[in-house]
Amino acid sequence: MDYSEYLDSFFNESNDTTDEGHVVSEEVALCKKSDVLQFGAAFLPAFYYTSFLLSLVGNGLVLCIIYKYEKLSTVNNIFLLNLVISDLIFASSLPFWAVYHKSEWIFGRGLCKLVGSCYSIGFNSSILFLTLMTFDRYLAVVHAISAVQSRRMTYAFASSATIWVLSILASIKDIVFYDVMTVEDRLLCEMTGYHQSFLTHWELIGYYQQFFLFFLVPLVIVLYCYIRITIRIMFTRMAEKCRAVRLIFIIVFTFFICWTPYNVVILLKAFKTSFGEQNDCSNTLDYALYITRNFAYLYCCICPVFYTFLGKKFQNHFLKLLSKRIPCLKINAALLSTTRTTNQKPVAIQTSSKRPEYQCGIGCSISCVAASRVFVWCARACVHVRVYLAQMSILVLILIPEA
Repeated sequence: MDYSEYLDSFFNESNDTTDEGHVVSEEVALCKKSDVLQFGAAFLPAFYYTSFLLSLVGNGLVLCIIYKYEKLSTVNNIFLLNLVISDLIFASSLPFWAVYHKSEWIFGRGLCKLVGSCYSIGFNSSILFLTLMTFDRYLAVVHAISAVQSRRMTYAFASSATIWVLSILASIKDIVFYDVMTVEDRLLCEMTGYHQSFLTHWELIGYYQQFFLFFLVPLVIVLYCYIRITIRIMFTRMAEKCRAVRLIFIIVFTFFICWTPYNVVILLKAFKTSFGEQNDCSNTLDYALYITRNFAYLYCCICPVFYTFLGKKFQNHFLKLLSKRIPCLKINAALLSTTRTTNQKPVAIQTSSKRPEYQCGIGCSISCVAASRVFVWCARACVHVRVYLAQMSILVLILIPEA
């Protein structure tokens, strides 16, 4: 039989290969997530808009201070600049997700892939840059002498480039799989276009990648570095060693509180997908994911501000920036700037019979001193708010009934 005869027989003969013995006449239970979607539509848009505004203002302020006062002359400032950029990339996706959760995806296929990839790249690079900054502090404190030669600009740029490459590689699946699909006359931007088992397989890869590469490894590095830094500080004669240890505790505590619940839920969802029952329609993990993920989002948006303004140097820069708008703060900012380093020249105080350009009364002086402490109080308040929100999320998870 030649090839043409084979084609004729192929198209003329019946090709029904259905085996009636393998046809199962039973209903497949589909999980309805309407309650979870309504919960997300009610709370997520406002939270995303708020996080976006906080990130825009806070990170913009950090960029302004770096540009005016710090420049890119140190390794730490290069890492801080990259952290700010990664958080702004992540925050830029939040308004799109807010509109999406409120109604549907109205921005087209191209923006679906772009926003999904920006979200993933910014989210992944943020935690890696935080880890890199911690490791750099460890080198500067614990190995101060031996690390002088290695902590150069080449090291900073090479490390930053490596993190960006890793973050982009980890986000390729989002660039490929995210697309627009229509479900019940509603446009969705989700992973689609391939067989469900194939998408589930890559979803599991994403879960385990998030937990191990972007949580467990950074957590181990952060804990190790700050434990070594604390030990080194305690055996020195620093005048403010207690304050330094307290700041380290705040940084580690906030990192643990904001990231651990989300990644534990991610791991539980991976276990449920791998070993759980296919017809299990419990909504508990979905609610938990909505709540805990927002802690991680908020931490990503404000962590540059949090890390930056814990230091006295950036607090002084912030006061200088405010003093240009509030004349009363000029005196306070000048006094604080003289205590930043001991090798600076003393400030010459000119006495004159003329009245100073800015002279404050008692009330204005009190307001100046209060304003100089506002940002420190805000940083401490953020810690208390995070602890309170963590307690509330636990209560919500306990009170939410099984679907």
